[in-house]
Amino acid sequence: MRVRKKKNGAERIAACGELLISDFSALGDPEAIFENSGELHLEIGCGKGDFACGMAKKYPDVNFIALEKVSDVCCVALEKGMKSKGEREKDNLRFLIGDAKLLGESMKPHSVDCIYLNFSDPWPKKGHAKRRLTYRSFLEIYRGLLKEDGILKLKTDNDGLFASSLEEFEVAGLEVVMKTYDLHNTEYAEDNVMTEYERNFSSKGVPIKSAWVKFKKKETEDAE
Repeated sequence: MRVRKKKNGAERIAACGELLISDFSALGDPEAIFENSGELHLEIGCGKGDFACGMAKKYPDVNFIALEKVSDVCCVALEKGMKSKGEREKDNLRFLIGDAKLLGESMKPHSVDCIYLNFSDPWPKKGHAKRRLTYRSFLEIYRGLLKEDGILKLKTDNDGLFASSLEEFEVAGLEVVMKTYDLHNTEYAEDNVMTEYERNFSSKGVPIKSAWVKFKKKETEDAE
């Protein structure tokens, strides 16, 4: 989907500087990013920021980093974060613009408690499988980021992406702790914070697929 370029985007992003992590190098010391200690959660592909803002408000003792690759999209998320700043009990939300591939070499190993993948690009063509955020190479990045028994939480409307993701989880040896083909009609719906895409799809009657998978250290890591 083509994203319309934001007028004065760079200036608008700069105006939200207090919520923006300037570059990936800062991720090496997550304790320095937030004033309050607590769990660290990471959303990869935050879109326009509804989920990140909603989660930061709902869980004040959890620190959230929302990553978005497209700067013009993150501009909207940042402005939403600034507008809702007064609604958050604590200063627990930051945004980062860039590619998820850089996370593995930038973040402190095993420093993240939970990773969210919400309505990621499904890359439906078979030749584009390696671009999917649930492809095995990305899963290995997440394994290095997450604490032992860390959780990856996936939500999507796309049947193909959900099926391929479940296959990749099996290949990677991950433990599926929750799986549903209709999230909004489960017990998990009560605590679910919706994204802008999720509200749109749900209003059209599209069921939301979701899976939570648990990461464990590989035997080679335990032996080191």
